[in-house]
Amino acid sequence: MNAAETKRTDGPEDGHGGGQNGGLGMEGIHHAYGRTPVVRGVGLHVPPGELACLLGPSGCGKTTLLRLAAGLEIVQKGWITIGDELVANGETGLHMPPERRGVGLMFQDYALFPHLTVRENIAFGLRQMTSARGQWINDALARLGLADMAGAYPHTLSGGQQQRVALLRATAPEPRVLLLDEPFSGLDVTRRAQMREETLDLVKETGAASLMVTHDPEEAMFMADRIFIMNEGRIIQAAPPKEIYHEPVNAFVASLFGPINRCEGTVKNGRVTTPLGPFAAPGIGDGMTAQVMVRPEALRILNLGETHASGLAPRVAHVVSVRLLGRSAHLRLLIEDEGGADVTVQARTAGTDRHEEGDQVMVSVDPDQAFVFPAP
Repeated sequence: MNAAETKRTDGPEDGHGGGQNGGLGMEGIHHAYGRTPVVRGVGLHVPPGELACLLGPSGCGKTTLLRLAAGLEIVQKGWITIGDELVANGETGLHMPPERRGVGLMFQDYALFPHLTVRENIAFGLRQMTSARGQWINDALARLGLADMAGAYPHTLSGGQQQRVALLRATAPEPRVLLLDEPFSGLDVTRRAQMREETLDLVKETGAASLMVTHDPEEAMFMADRIFIMNEGRIIQAAPPKEIYHEPVNAFVASLFGPINRCEGTVKNGRVTTPLGPFAAPGIGDGMTAQVMVRPEALRILNLGETHASGLAPRVAHVVSVRLLGRSAHLRLLIEDEGGADVTVQARTAGTDRHEEGDQVMVSVDPDQAFVFPAP
C-alpha cells in the first residue's frame, strides 16, 4: 500500500470487523480484468455522514471500486466492510449479494425503469411501503419540484428531473452506504450547479457513508468532505479538498485542477531559478533538475511602477492575449528569462481586469501557490 492508504496487518474475521467505527471500509483491494490490473492495493474508509469523492482520469479504477463496494463485482483480493459487517473477502471467497448490503447505488445513466412511474421508481427498493416512507416520498417529491410528476414515466422527464428521481430511488431505502457514479455527467453546466447543491443537501440528510466517482475536480472540491485522488489503480493522496488543493503531494495531483504553468531549472544552494523567479527546492539535491508548477491565479498582475505588497519580486511581462470568461479573465503573458529566451505563462485575474493585448505589465508570484517537485 502507499502512504495514502490505511495500513492493516491483521485480517478481518468472517462476519464482522474492519469498518473503523462503521461506514464503508475497503482494505488491500486488488482487482484485474483478465491480465490487466485496474485496482492495485487500495484501502479507504468513509465514515457515516461523510461524502468522499474518488477523483482521477478515465480508466484509473474509480468505477471498479464503486462496483466492488456495491457487490456488482466479486473481490479478488482484499476485503470490504459496511458498518461493522464484513461483506466481501477475497481470501475466503465471502461475497454478500448487493441486495443484502444496505447500499444505495445511483448509476451514471440513472437506469430508471421505463415501465414504472416516478413514484414507483422511487419506491422500488423499499422492502415495505410504510406510511412513514410514503410520506417521505411525498415530501421529497415536493421539495425537489417533482410533486406533479409522481405519476409520469421516465421518458417524459428532462435530464435534471431524471437525475432527481434516480437520487430519491437510491436514498429511499435509507441505505447504510450511498454510491454515486458520475451523477451529474449528463447535465448541462447551469443545471449541474443546481443539482450539486440539491444532491449534497439530500445526501447529507441521509447520514449514510457516501462515495462519489467523478473526473471533475471542481465537482469534487464542492461536494466532498474528503477526496481520494486515484491514478493507475492506486490512491495517490487522500485529504480534505483544501489540503489537496494547497498541498498536492506530487505534480500529478497539482495538475488535476486545471491549467498550470511549468518551469524547470537546476537546483543550486537549495533553490531553483525560473523565469518567474527563484523558488526554494526542499528535499531536492543541488545539481538535480526541479519542476516548478505555478497556478494561473498565483500570478499577480501589476501596472508598471506599481509597488507589490507581497510575493516574489515582479518581472516585466507583455500581455499577449486577454480572454474574458465572465467572473474571471485569462491572460497569456510573455516573460523574458535570464538567457534572453521568451517564455509564455498563463494568468487568471478578476473579470474586472482592464489589461489589453500589447500592455506591458509587472508579474509577481504568490510563493504559497507555487509547488516544486523533482523533474520527471
